[in-house]
Amino acid sequence: MRYGTIGTSWITEAYIRGAQMTGKWELAAVYSRSEEKGRALAERFGSPPVYTDLDRMAESDIDAVYIASPNILHEEHSRLFLEHGKHVLCEKPIAVTAAGLRRLQGLAEEKGLVYMEAIMLLHIAGRDVLHGAMEKIGRVTSARLDFSQLSSQYVRLMEGGIPNAFNPRMAGGCLMDLGIYCVYAALDLFGKPEEVRTAASLLPTGADGSGGSLWTYPGTQVSLSYSKTGQSRLGSEIIGDRGTIVLESVSKLTGIRIVYNQNGDAPEEKLLGDVSKEELMRGEAADFARAILRREEMREELARWSDIALETCCMLEHMRAQAGILFE
Repeated sequence: MRYGTIGTSWITEAYIRGAQMTGKWELAAVYSRSEEKGRALAERFGSPPVYTDLDRMAESDIDAVYIASPNILHEEHSRLFLEHGKHVLCEKPIAVTAAGLRRLQGLAEEKGLVYMEAIMLLHIAGRDVLHGAMEKIGRVTSARLDFSQLSSQYVRLMEGGIPNAFNPRMAGGCLMDLGIYCVYAALDLFGKPEEVRTAASLLPTGADGSGGSLWTYPGTQVSLSYSKTGQSRLGSEIIGDRGTIVLESVSKLTGIRIVYNQNGDAPEEKLLGDVSKEELMRGEAADFARAILRREEMREELARWSDIALETCCMLEHMRAQAGILFE
């Protein structure tokens, strides 16, 4: 199938390489506001046509689009390509508002199109490994899910700039960029909580630089923490009465091991090591293709992905309101 890309950052290049690995996709269009940047990306992948006009690319003969534009533009760009009959895989966050996401999901359903959020952890081997590990550690009473990674844009922010990653006008900030992985993982593993309490540290730009949220379930507490202004060295943990799952990366679901409570011949079980970025992106590109080519067979799975995308979007809105995070 022929697809186009929106955006020229490293994530777009990683997705293109992942899509190549599936054998299902042909890069047929590249969009960038800068023709020079678009041309530089295209030349690394066979020199497909470069567009600086989104309407023209939407009218072209591509079958689908991968969207990696700034957060605030995701809904607008998704709507444009859905209205032109193109399948859409949109980088997280798929939408800023739950109301907007519901409208776009309805539009995709009406037109018989696949509309998915590009969130790695739903489409990789680590998810099955993690769910299997949950069955081995007994009764879970607490979990700590963390994604704290010092942003490459932090220096620019400290020098007085306003990069998109820290710009509330672009729907930037830590919760939308990194915290979303913790939210997805918590919803996938534990479901909807009974109570949520969220706080954030706001930067001078108005965006959140870091934050945390405590989710309460019957008999279980799940703590979410995320930061773009510092680097965690501990990873995440899910604690059961028979053992603890240690998770190096909550976004990639890699570095998974179980440390059992009872000493024995095998007190620790290593389940999954590191995985390349391209391989991680291959998973979502492969599932995007499967959802298009085998629509009826994939209907239930696609519905599950759509449901959790909406649940996550609703939760992010709720958490932003609690923490006083406002987008202009």
